Amino acid sequence: MILTITLNPSIDRGYIVDGFEKGKVFRAKEVQYTPGGKGLNVTKVIKSFGEPVTATGFLGGMSGKYIESQLDSMDIQNKFISTDGETRSCIAILSSDKSQTEVLENGPYISEAETLDFYEMYKDIISDYEIICASGSLPKGLGMDTYQKLINIANKQGKKFILDTSGEALRLGIEAVPFLVKPNQEELEKLVGHTISNEDDIIGGAKYLLEKNINIVVVSLGAEGSMAFSKDYAYRVKVPKVRAVNPVGSGDSMVAGFAVSILRKYDLETMLKVAAACGTANAMEAETGKVNMDNVKHIMDKIIIEKISYK
Repeated sequence: MILTITLNPSIDRGYIVDGFEKGKVFRAKEVQYTPGGKGLNVTKVIKSFGEPVTATGFLGGMSGKYIESQLDSMDIQNKFISTDGETRSCIAILSSDKSQTEVLENGPYISEAETLDFYEMYKDIISDYEIICASGSLPKGLGMDTYQKLINIANKQGKKFILDTSGEALRLGIEAVPFLVKPNQEELEKLVGHTISNEDDIIGGAKYLLEKNINIVVVSLGAEGSMAFSKDYAYRVKVPKVRAVNPVGSGDSMVAGFAVSILRKYDLETMLKVAAACGTANAMEAETGKVNMDNVKHIMDKIIIEKISYK
C-alpha cells in the first residue's frame, strides 16, 4: 500500500478565461474545483491505477470538509488531522494563448498540538504501508526539518520514501536519505550551489545526491523530458509531443507513476516509462492530478529511454 502526505493541501480552483490580462474584468468560460496540493494530485493518479492508497496531512474549515468529502466520493482512504485554520485555495487562470497565471494562498498556521497529533498518527499507521510519498510546501508552523523527521521515522521501519519538495525543506530532507527525489533544474542548482547549464552539470548534480545514498534521482526538464540516475546508470527520458491542455500536476503525476512502479517492483527503465507517461498524460487533461490510462499506455510506447553508462 501507498501513503501520500500533503501537509499543505488546497482546493484547486481553475478558471479558463479568453484573453486574460491584469486590470480588467472577465467572465470565466469554465470553472473547476478539485482537491489539490501536490500530494493529493499524486493520490488521485495512484487511485487511477487501482492501487490501494491513503492520503494524510492537515485539513481545516469548510474547505477541508469539501476536500474530505470529495476524497470520500472517489473512494480514496484518508486520515487527516483537523486544524483550527482554514485549508487554503490555489487559483489557476488559463488563458486562450495557453499562458497560465497562478495565485497560491499560504495556508493555515499549524499549531504545536496539531503537529504532535500528526506525528503520533504517522508513527501509528506507517507500518501498514510499503511506500510513502511526501509532496509540496510546508504550512506555517511546521519546521523546515519536518520532512527530514518523517523520512527518519520511515527509514527506521524500512519504508521507501519519495520526496518531492523544494528549498530548505528539500535540502534537509535529503540529509535523511529518502529513496527517491525529483528536483527540477532550478532546485538542483540550489542544492549544489552553482548554475547548471548542460548535461554534464546535471550528471554532476545527480552524483552529488547519489553519494548521499539516495537510490534514484530524477531531474525534471519540463517539455524536454527528464534525466534519471541510479548508482550505475544515467538515463535520458524523451517524451512525445502532445496537445497540452493544463500542465499543472504533471510532476505530481510522475511521482505517482514512480510510486506505483516501485510498489509493483518494475525494473528502472519500465518505471521511467510509466512515470514519464503519467506526467505527459496529465498535461492532456483540464483537471489537475488526472490521467487517462489509455493515454498513459499509448504514450509509453512512444517514450525513448537512452541509457548512459557513467562513473
